[in-house]
Amino acid sequence: MLDGRVWGALLCAVLAGGGAPLTAEPIQIPGPNGPLEAELTEVADAAHVLVIIPGSGPTDRDGNAPTMGLSSDTYRLLADGLAEVGIASLRIDKRGFFGSEAAIVDPNDVTIAAYAEDANAWVTRAAEHAPCVWLAGHSEGGLVALVAAQDPPEALCGLILFTTPGRPLGQVMLEQMRANPYNAPLLPVLEPLIADLEAGRTQDPATLPAALQPLFSAGLQRYMVDLFSYDPAALGAGWTGPVLSVTGTRDVQMTAADAARLAEAMPQAETLTLRDGTHMLKQDVPGQPFATYTNPSLQLHADLIPGLRAFLTGQSSD
Repeated sequence: MLDGRVWGALLCAVLAGGGAPLTAEPIQIPGPNGPLEAELTEVADAAHVLVIIPGSGPTDRDGNAPTMGLSSDTYRLLADGLAEVGIASLRIDKRGFFGSEAAIVDPNDVTIAAYAEDANAWVTRAAEHAPCVWLAGHSEGGLVALVAAQDPPEALCGLILFTTPGRPLGQVMLEQMRANPYNAPLLPVLEPLIADLEAGRTQDPATLPAALQPLFSAGLQRYMVDLFSYDPAALGAGWTGPVLSVTGTRDVQMTAADAARLAEAMPQAETLTLRDGTHMLKQDVPGQPFATYTNPSLQLHADLIPGLRAFLTGQSSD
């Protein structure tokens, strides 16, 4: 009689359309104070492997952030979908969070450059599983990918930017705050606060309205000073390799202006536009603007995996 592990392996082979079974397992590399961890979805004889970099805050390798109400499974679904078309992936936990919790003492004591250093270390590790490695960053993770690409490891073939900002994130954050009418009473505080952070100055959290104090703690303000100093388009102009920029027409976080600015900075980039796609790379649910953030059973946008496969196949034939 076959035990459960064997049945699981056979099921993976069936879902993959035959051939060698797919495997997914945690792997680790050294971090500053402890290990960094990721989930490797390996595919036999894969030509490409994606290093998937999460978005902002405590977002895990699956694309979820329970403390922020985010439950999408976007990255797990992405890894599964890619494996079914022969593409391997490696989903990382950022230093200080989840499987990488022991890598640093304080998860807020980080910089984008530190995240980029980790991303490039994962590129080197991922090269053991496919000859062509892609940094695939989602949202803020796309900024990390752009910074990492300024000093790329030899194995890095290119970038895949999922709903990535094209403007400094202080501007994006303020635009998002202004778009919500419930934030109107807070704007007289928010606008000068963000301007200070962009200029490298912090404010005492105790002087802020109670509603803003958790969002702008001393540690998070230090991080934002660093985060807001980067211009994604300027970074993009420094990368001349292959790029795929993935955008959604129903993305309420990154607008068409962000995609346009990235396209102008990187004329070599190809664009995959998901019609009615949201920031979470899923089809918008009419009348339920947060459904793709909170319902993990919703599948990825139908055009996403075919579009990624077509792009990577095209790179293989170049």
